[in-house]
Amino acid sequence: MVLLRSIYTRLATVTALLPVAALGLTASAEATTTAAPSITSGTRSGSEASASAAIWRPPVQSRWQYQLQGNKAFAATGGINVDICEVPQTGGACVRPTVFDIDLYVDAEIAGNNTTINTAAVNAIHARGAKAICYIDAGSIEEFRPDYQRFVDWHKSHGNSLLGKPFSEEFPNERWANINNDKGQRDFLLKMMEPRVDKCVQAGFDGVEFDVVHAHEEGEEVTGWDISPQTQLVYNKALAALAHRKGLSVALKNDLSQIEDLVSVFDYAVNEECFQYKECGELSAFVRAGKPVFQVEYKTSPGSFCAKARQLKFNSVKKASDYSLYDKPYKPCK
Repeated sequence: MVLLRSIYTRLATVTALLPVAALGLTASAEATTTAAPSITSGTRSGSEASASAAIWRPPVQSRWQYQLQGNKAFAATGGINVDICEVPQTGGACVRPTVFDIDLYVDAEIAGNNTTINTAAVNAIHARGAKAICYIDAGSIEEFRPDYQRFVDWHKSHGNSLLGKPFSEEFPNERWANINNDKGQRDFLLKMMEPRVDKCVQAGFDGVEFDVVHAHEEGEEVTGWDISPQTQLVYNKALAALAHRKGLSVALKNDLSQIEDLVSVFDYAVNEECFQYKECGELSAFVRAGKPVFQVEYKTSPGSFCAKARQLKFNSVKKASDYSLYDKPYKPCK
């Protein structure tokens, strides 16, 4: 299954506050904050314990936007179109997302570097009454990230045991990470994820999406590594605990075969192309648990999947068929 990865990395100033009513939200559709579950793994500082006291968790019916690539027309908000309003597949007036899933960093084509975190975009999203999810790749190593050399150095000093095969033909500039721990790979990866999540917190994000957490499903021929389902569970649960420890909610990205084991520790799901591949059924476990499913299709037309998405209570959108993730095209199902 093809998964989208951003080719580039992704600040800006806060624009005028829009009232919640302008977003087309009802009281029941507004984002909510609930008490976080107790996190017992690791030792927390006082600031981390305070941060985990209240974690944002969106209601099941929350419109979302997936924009990992910047548009120069919106440079003042890090390339993110925070005012997007589009007519849904059901017709009628345009609607605005209440949740934005954007990259930790401003797109390098907008910022001129790969180190500027998306603070201004987050501020502008908050000014409009919406919430922001921080995109981080946790299962493949991207060459364009500012910490890339640290992965390479560790890989070379530990018997070339971390960086696997290129992710795909579409994304040759990243390689599958080895999440086994025979040489401390998983410990190192989690150590590297922590400062990334700290940057999400610094930028003001409300949640985090850890991408590429399904290596066990792809197999050694694709990834270069023999990853067992149990190893994947250990890693994914550690990522969820890390997010919660830092005061952020967390998305499970794909990994459909382990949803029943993971729905209790993740706060919502992010999925790509479950309608195209006829594998959406497993995701209903999140809805049954009162947790939203943020879902995107690329090749499939809204007319062929939106009715089913509404029936399943998924928050589905149609994005570009070439797998780019700019602000538009953007067609929400409802």
